[in-house]
This record gives sequence, structure tokens and C-alpha cells, in this order.
Amino acid sequence: MRVVVVGHGMVGSRVAEELVTADPTAEVTVLGKEPVPAYNRVLLSSVVAGSKDPSLLSVAGPAHPRLRVLTGVGAVDVDRTARVVHDDAGETHPYDALVLATGSAARVPAIQGVALDTGLVPGVFVLKDMADATGIVEATRSARRAVVLGAGVLGIEVATGLAARGLAVRVVHLGERLMERQLGWEASQVAVASLERMGITTHVGSSVVGVTTRRGRLDGVRFGDGLEAAADLFVMCTGTVPDTMLARRAGLTCDRGVVVEDDLRSPDDPAVFAVGDCAQPPGGATGLVAQGWEQARRVVLRLARADAVDPAASTTDVVRVKASGMSMVSMGLSGDFDRDDPRHRVLSLKDPERGRFVEVVVSGGMLVGATCLGDAEVGATLSALYTRSMPVPEDPALLMVRALSGGGPGVVSRAPADLEDGDRVCTCNSVTAGTIRAALADGCRTAADVSARTRASTGCGDCRTTVEALVAHAADGHQQDIEHDPDLVRSES
Repeated sequence: MRVVVVGHGMVGSRVAEELVTADPTAEVTVLGKEPVPAYNRVLLSSVVAGSKDPSLLSVAGPAHPRLRVLTGVGAVDVDRTARVVHDDAGETHPYDALVLATGSAARVPAIQGVALDTGLVPGVFVLKDMADATGIVEATRSARRAVVLGAGVLGIEVATGLAARGLAVRVVHLGERLMERQLGWEASQVAVASLERMGITTHVGSSVVGVTTRRGRLDGVRFGDGLEAAADLFVMCTGTVPDTMLARRAGLTCDRGVVVEDDLRSPDDPAVFAVGDCAQPPGGATGLVAQGWEQARRVVLRLARADAVDPAASTTDVVRVKASGMSMVSMGLSGDFDRDDPRHRVLSLKDPERGRFVEVVVSGGMLVGATCLGDAEVGATLSALYTRSMPVPEDPALLMVRALSGGGPGVVSRAPADLEDGDRVCTCNSVTAGTIRAALADGCRTAADVSARTRASTGCGDCRTTVEALVAHAADGHQQDIEHDPDLVRSES
């Protein structure tokens, strides 16, 4: 079976690597227009902040005899009648199945003076790929004042990362409050205060309408409310647009994204699938990598005709901010929702002086939504309750008080010894503690070994600490076995 995957991002690479493992007849060709193999785009803001080295973001698997990956090669046309993909190097790739994983492009607003015929004005950036991230980092070496447009998750991550590098940062947001999709009014106010403590100015209810230049480089921005600010670095974090150009050219139905059915197959052609940011499934797209990986898994099962039990889908609506100096996580019901709905019990705790805010939404004894700012341990506790579908204490307020006071009975433990084998450690990849323990028993010795074997912590990276704790716990157990086994002691000596 010949399969062509267009796109070597986090989702396209997952389809290709899992397919050659699942189907011994599959021969897969991947066309990736970027000159580098697949890497973790989720952590690009961490590259900007200086907390992650670009060389550590690779997610591409090892070479495989039935997997051909072409980097720096883009698809330009699909002949669906002949079932052939034409690339920009002049090569043709016949297929029995085609998987579109073309991702998305950064949305560039209509801002006066922001672009030239050759591209964005020097000093102006988006953050969508590795070249963008390294370009921003290079610009920070001489920049002093930065403006970030957009106060969604990415905008906040970029703003705090630039502030961590010593720049004076102003965040501009068209909405009435920061991160309105994840934060309600009170939580947003706490976030603003936290940003101000980091030296970040927030400017909401406005946008950037123009930029000014001096000697061919950015030198200032103009806001919609008439204000102006000097700036030598401007980063636009204003969302993405699904890349549907190839699909439209091939005559496939597209709306915002490439329209697919529940099985991720195009309604126009049973040989064509679409996954990730470019796809528009019936239930809508979240833009989170966990959803894309779940789609990749389902496509692989279908293409490999796997006669296996389809495991339960992972939770894909946990949103974390990887911000320097500010911890934030939201899940389920958060941001704008009906807090007066009698089906839901909503409790919140606000501690603005410490930059903390916790809100939990409980229904039927289960956590159905939560928002947590300023306390990573509380966020981990709530994430564990939510993703594992565990019952909450009879009094949810007790959970928050105990969590904020440093732990106690009723708080979900993250200690490795207390994790059941079925407990999910890595939400992005649905990796359980039992899977990690099996990998350790099978020879893995480091967190990097475990990640390579199981893919745990290769998504948002939030579970890295838990993976490392499981590795350390296994190593301690191995050492104790040696110390208490006289035969092993004699052989070691």
C-alpha cells in the first residue's frame, strides 16, 4: 500500500511513523516543505523565552526502510484521477491513500505598513515555525522595546518570554480581557496583575492599525485608539488559517479547513484523508496537538485495517500556558460559560497579591471544568482529576483550600509510587504510568529513553516532571534490589 503524507509536522510525522509500524505492507512517502524534520511546534515560545534549545525539539522518529521523508520539498498539485502527487522538485509520487497534514499559516492582520513586497518589515514577526522563533531570538539581541499583538495563549507565552530576555513589553489585545477563551473576568484581572509584576504593560480593547519605520526597520506602532508606542520588535500572535491551498487546487471541498467526515476521509474522494490543523471534522477543531494526534491514530487504524480495540480518546481540551514566570492551566468549562446553570456547582478562590486564582466546576461529583493561575501544583492536581475522570471531594472548596495550603488528605498525589498503572501521565499522547513502567522494565534508563519509546512528554511537555519522577523511582528500586540481593552484590564486586 503506497501512502503519501503531505506535511511533516507533529501530526503528519505521527501518521507516517505509526503506519509503517502498524501495517507491514505500507510504503510511506512524506513531503515536508520545511528544511528540517518534524519538531515540537508547541514549544516554539519556549525557544523565544530561552528555556528550550531548538535542537531539543525534534519529534521525528528513527529511519525506517519503508518510510521516505523528503524535507524541503513541497507538494504543488494532486491528480486525484491518476492518484499522483507532484512536488516542487519535479518528482511525482503515486499513492493508494493520500493524507493531507498541511497544517496552518499564521494570520497576518491588515495593518498599514506591516509588509513589503518581499515580506514582513524587518523587526516584524509571526511565530509559526522554527525560522520565526530563531528570527525573533536574533532580533532580541538588539531590541529594547517589544509589542505583542494578541493576548491568547501564544501571545502571553511570547510576551513573558521576551520580558524574561529583558525587553520592555506591551501586549495589545482587541478583546475586552486577556485570554477570553480560557479566563473569566476575575481570572483575567489576576493575569493582568501578574504580567504587570513582570514589567509587561497590557492594552486591551484596541489593536494595532499601523507601523512606522526608520531606515527600513520597525520603529513604532500605532493603535486603533490613537495611541502610539515606540517599538523595535513587533510580534503578531493573532491566530492561524488552515492551509487548504493544495486541497482546493485538487477540487476537494473546503470551508475554513479541508472538510472531512467522522472517519477523517474527504467526502469527495475515499482515498484522501485530512488531519491536524488543516482538517475540518464534523465536531470542529480545537487547534490543540492532542486532537491532531488522536486523528492520526484513527487514520492509521483505518489504513492498517487494524483489528484492534479502539482505545478511548484522550482528553484534548486541557490548555496550558508555558509562560516564563506565570503558570496557567484551564480545562473543560472555563472562560465564558453559564455560571448560573443549576447543573453545575462553581467555586472560586482569588488571591491577587500572590497572583493566584482557582475556579472549579463540578457536576455529578466530577470535575467538568477548572481554571488555575499562579500555582503549578494546584494545576497539576486539577488536571489529574479532570483527565483521569476521578471523583472530587464531597466539598470541592476543601480541595482548593488544601491544595493552596500545600497539600493534605484528598489532594491527588503526583508521587510515582501512588500512580496506578492505568493513570494517564501524558495527556497529549495518552501514555499511562503502566506504559512508562513497562518501558523502564524493558531497558529504558532515562526520561529521554522513555520519551523516545512511548512519546510521553513530547507534546506540551507538562508531564516531563512526572516522567522523570517515575524514572528516578524505578532507578531507586533497582538500586535497592542490588543492595538487598547478596548474589547481585557479589557479582557487582
